[in-house]
Amino acid sequence: MKKIVFILILPLFISGCFDNTDDLKAHMATVQANTTTYIEPMPSAPVFHHFEYSAHTLRSPFVAPEPEAIQAKVQQMSDCLSPDLRRRKQPLEKFSLSDLSMKGTLGGSGTLWALVEASDGTLHRVASGNYVGLFNGIIMAVTQDKVKVVELIPDGAGCWVKRETAVVMVRADLEG
Repeated sequence: MKKIVFILILPLFISGCFDNTDDLKAHMATVQANTTTYIEPMPSAPVFHHFEYSAHTLRSPFVAPEPEAIQAKVQQMSDCLSPDLRRRKQPLEKFSLSDLSMKGTLGGSGTLWALVEASDGTLHRVASGNYVGLFNGIIMAVTQDKVKVVELIPDGAGCWVKRETAVVMVRADLEG
């Protein structure tokens, strides 16, 4: 039964394929006639100018300089004051002095330590001889109310100048 229905309906579907398509052909002909086929020419390629690299003997700007070259540049003037760049940095040397605050002291008659808080909230115990601050500051003395620091500030001409400063005790009643 299904085969018979299929055989009877199949000619109807096939007859739809042989319909008149003259109007479509006419429309396509008018579109092709009205469309321009002009293509812009390609732009001309720029002229290549050859450049000869003549700095083969100089240091490449893409390679970090040798540590010896940096050391020689910093200590270009041998008869002036300069920091020891070969010593290991201490933890409080990554903070400026304005980011440090003295919170208290520890110790007795022999040695007096200062408790210094950094801007990241860490508390450090320091004494004379420790280094603090960004400018090679060395702690000269610790008293009950302040820490005396001597910094080495670059003068711009390759030398360094001493500058005395202090980190003073922050009183509890002055804090927020």
